[in-house]
Amino acid sequence: MKLGELKPSVKKETRKRLGRGVGSGLGKTSGKGHKGQKARSGGGVRRGFEGGQTPLYRRLPKRGFTNIHANTYTEVTLKMLNQSKATDVTAETLLEEGIIGKINDGIVVLATGKLEKKLNVKAARFTAKAKEEIEALGGKVEVI
Repeated sequence: MKLGELKPSVKKETRKRLGRGVGSGLGKTSGKGHKGQKARSGGGVRRGFEGGQTPLYRRLPKRGFTNIHANTYTEVTLKMLNQSKATDVTAETLLEEGIIGKINDGIVVLATGKLEKKLNVKAARFTAKAKEEIEALGGKVEVI
C-alpha cells in the first residue's frame, strides 16, 4: 500500500453548487422558480398556514380539560418493595436505593406482584389489595 492509494472508507457526497450556470442544472433561479414568497430570503409560510384560509387547528373544536390541581403520584408495586433493603420504607428511601426515579406528589403502592417480607410502608396512597397484602405479612401501612 502506498500513500497515493489511500481512499476514504465512505465516499463523501458533494453538495449541490447553486447558481453556477445553465449547464449545472441549478443555474439562474437556483431551483427556486420565478419570484414569489418562496424565492425570497427568509421566505416561506409558518407551519399550519393554509394560504389565509382558517387552518385546521382552528376549525376543529377544543377538547378535554387539564386539572391544574391534580396530583401526580409515582407508582410503586409490591414487587418493587421486595427490592428495598430498608424495613421502614418511604418515598425517600426508595429514591436513595434507586428503585424510583422521582417522588412527584408522593407514592402510590399498587398490588402488582407478591410481597415476600414484613415491611412498614409510608406512602400517600395504597390500593385496598396492597394494604391487605402488607398487613397479612405483619407489616404496617401508614398514609402520609
